[in-house]
Amino acid sequence: MCGIAGIYHLATPKPVPAARVAAMTDVLAHRGPDGSGVWTAPGVGLGHRRLAIIDVAGSPQPMAAAEGDLHVSYNGEIYNFAEVRAELQAMGARFRTEGDTEVLLHGWRAWGPAMLDRLNGMFAFALHDAGRGCLFLARDRFGVKPLHYAELSDGSVAFASELKGLLAHPLLRRSPEARAVEDYLAFGYVPDDICLVVGVLLFLAADARLPVLGHAIPFRCGPRTL
Repeated sequence: MCGIAGIYHLATPKPVPAARVAAMTDVLAHRGPDGSGVWTAPGVGLGHRRLAIIDVAGSPQPMAAAEGDLHVSYNGEIYNFAEVRAELQAMGARFRTEGDTEVLLHGWRAWGPAMLDRLNGMFAFALHDAGRGCLFLARDRFGVKPLHYAELSDGSVAFASELKGLLAHPLLRRSPEARAVEDYLAFGYVPDDICLVVGVLLFLAADARLPVLGHAIPFRCGPRTL
């Protein structure tokens, strides 16, 4: 279990304070006690709390591609990463680490969003592509790994593995969602299509989105057409 969080400005690439992203990831420290990291660039910031399982001594996050144009913050485990890695190496990819995180970077470069069709595992990740000027967010087919997000008043989208990561952002309204409260009192849980806080949503299982200039462009992900 790891924790991810971040901020992305959909239109104007406003500065993202590293301290703000760090605050969002610090409250997720219980998800990743083995390390932390923050990366920011104009209009984007990614944060990570790491629980080291694969490639314990390497694979720090957020991880950058060797070329510096791709960055990823990832939570999960790709069970078939060795097979995908071998396929990418046969295509000319050169790996610097032994873990599964770097597979996402090379997989995105080779196949774009279609790489999700090759992944067998549980995951939630955010991948920033400076060349395309986009942030790609994805969640595994069964929704094992959580990913919450909210659109904020400054034109950005904030996301985090848990609601508390979003609550650490000062622009998130802390107002209860009445229907979610009613659902909780009636059923004892909150359905995935709503959250206890107004404006916060949970990525559904197999959700994948590429926010570009204020629009969420859907892609095919596994058995679903989003």
